[in-house]
Amino acid sequence: MRDVTTAHPVQELDVQPSPLALLLLGRDADPRSERGVECPGDLPSPSDPDLVERARAAKEKLGEKVFVLGHHYQRDEVIQFADVTGDSFKLARDAAARPEAEYIVFCGVHFMAESADILTTDDQKVVLPDLAAGCSMADMATAEQVAECWDVLTEAGVAEQVVPVSYMNSSADIKAFTGRHGGTICTSSNAKRALEWAFEQGEKVLFLPDQHLGRNTAVRDMGMTLEDCVLYNPHKPNGGLTAQQLRDAKMILWRGHCSVHGRFSVESVNDVRARIPGVNVLVHPECKHEVVAAADYVGSTEYIIKALEAAPAGSKWAIGTELNLVRRLANRFAAQDKEIVFLDKTVCFCSTMNRIDLPHLVWTLESLAEGNLVNRIEVDPETEKYAKLALERMLALP
Repeated sequence: MRDVTTAHPVQELDVQPSPLALLLLGRDADPRSERGVECPGDLPSPSDPDLVERARAAKEKLGEKVFVLGHHYQRDEVIQFADVTGDSFKLARDAAARPEAEYIVFCGVHFMAESADILTTDDQKVVLPDLAAGCSMADMATAEQVAECWDVLTEAGVAEQVVPVSYMNSSADIKAFTGRHGGTICTSSNAKRALEWAFEQGEKVLFLPDQHLGRNTAVRDMGMTLEDCVLYNPHKPNGGLTAQQLRDAKMILWRGHCSVHGRFSVESVNDVRARIPGVNVLVHPECKHEVVAAADYVGSTEYIIKALEAAPAGSKWAIGTELNLVRRLANRFAAQDKEIVFLDKTVCFCSTMNRIDLPHLVWTLESLAEGNLVNRIEVDPETEKYAKLALERMLALP
């Protein structure tokens, strides 16, 4: 007896890529998102031997009309053209202090350029060399998710007791949410002061979007316990928390993290101590709590730089932060006999920060020099109003 197979007609499915899939592929555009969007225009070839000279010539042609900001995590090839370097908030303030500059070219990531646009004048134009230079941490908290979280807090009867504190590494939408609800922004340098202020205003804090900075500041710097902290997961109903857990908590931490700092582990710390006797382990507070607890020193990017500047000759350091900065510091202090190594054995650059490369910078500067405004980052007036309010509360902190 033969097997008989019945052939069914093949049904063609009209499957269209989702907007998120398109963004992740670097196609389509969403100016309110930190995710990748296509960069318009033809970029110079990265193998062009004249890139450095082209960048220099375009920058000289623009003169005082352009002010180039370079974040510490940028490539050396980009940093060489920065008028100032620093962390995200320092650079935004530096931009605001240069009102004569028509163009602010921000070599960083999307949320940083947004902050610069918020703090600069209406006549200034903030430009991001590659629109796909976003931030995975900032992407972990969307305006819709945070609004839903506030509804959960309201239903639990605790919203009136909660003061939002948002890390600088967040979108303009999240900063605006923070401003509307009486909260403030913080940096990794002033997170403790921001939390102290918040607890003077209310009984609980909703900390967005980096759970590790929030937890480390609360427990390490302010004497709270891990039990005082709960983790709100926007991908679970009610954040994965009960109403009672929300009532009992002091710190409601958003489930977000930095993809670079989150990779360091206690094993990394133990390994470097075994390999380099007498090494000082210095990490960023975006690292996991157990890594921070195992380190010798903890601080912001600026703190890390100043600590190494003040370190004695012959000292040894393992640094837990982005590799571009660690490598730059190692080269800078090699002549002073300071041994500086990356905490983890695995090479780890910030992938989105590294999207700003020399071809993108050349394309940007040459376009501006020819009178073509490209890749402008512009925050709408309503969002800017409340985001600026939250930033101004931070600036007013004692």
